[in-house]
Amino acid sequence: MTPAAKAHWQIHFCVLLWGFTAILGKLITLPALPLVWWRMLLVAGTLLLVPRVWRGLRALPRRLALSYAGVGALVGLHWLTFYGAVKLANASVAATCMALATVFVAVIEPRLAGRRLSLRDLALGIAVLPGVALVVGGVPGEMRAGVAVGALSALFVALFGSFNKRLVDRADPLTVTTIELGAGTLTLTLLWPVLAVAAPVFAGGFVVPGARDAGLLLLLAFACTLLPFALSLVALRHMSAFTAQLAVNLEPVYAIVLAILLLGEQRELTPAFYAGVAIIMAAVLVHPLLSRRRATTAPAVHAENLAGEARDLLETRPD
Repeated sequence: MTPAAKAHWQIHFCVLLWGFTAILGKLITLPALPLVWWRMLLVAGTLLLVPRVWRGLRALPRRLALSYAGVGALVGLHWLTFYGAVKLANASVAATCMALATVFVAVIEPRLAGRRLSLRDLALGIAVLPGVALVVGGVPGEMRAGVAVGALSALFVALFGSFNKRLVDRADPLTVTTIELGAGTLTLTLLWPVLAVAAPVFAGGFVVPGARDAGLLLLLAFACTLLPFALSLVALRHMSAFTAQLAVNLEPVYAIVLAILLLGEQRELTPAFYAGVAIIMAAVLVHPLLSRRRATTAPAVHAENLAGEARDLLETRPD
């Protein structure tokens, strides 16, 4: 097997593991906030055992470290609202909402970069609107709060992804991940007393997971977070950012198929929901194709930015 073919299978395996995050979120009985708190704490604590991370932390300027910490707060809010959507609706709904992150990025990133919104990105936003309408109409009324929270989670993905893209080349990825997840854990710790009163469906009191939840949390932290992180670093050395992005955009599809096979969620949703998913995914998958076509008109710039785009892909992982 050639390195490129091996990388192709590796990145799809990573996407499959990321697809399990919504499934595990549904299976874990903890409320969203303690679930995310334990996940972030486990991963950040494990990374602090790596000597390379400590070397990176010592070499990092304080201002840059604070910038990564701010992004980490957004990561924590993203995961909180993502698993909140899982609890309020189901894994399929939460995964579908994550596809909206591409639309939000298309709108937010040009503003942060100081450039005009392109007609292509505007068309992407318009194209997904019928799909969103079908998704909302295709879920039971009691799940629609989950759709709203899931859309908010996608907005947080777009925000932290856009900020990370401006900072991605300035530090070691493992060091950045440690700071961001550590800062996200601290953010949730500070929010916990407020949310426990204002939104108990998200928080609840502090709880030590039981044996079943602890086992599922370990799977979530290590099999669905650390393992795909490390494996995707290897895969991206042998494939283009475009190929990797197409694979990653399929994550909601993997998650929905897994939710049907493992949780039987198709019984909770109507055909209109799946029609809406098809429209949203079609728009999201066409977007990188159009971006690539535009990039081929400036091959020198495209080649210069390719490595950076690959790193951006990894650093902006929503799950």
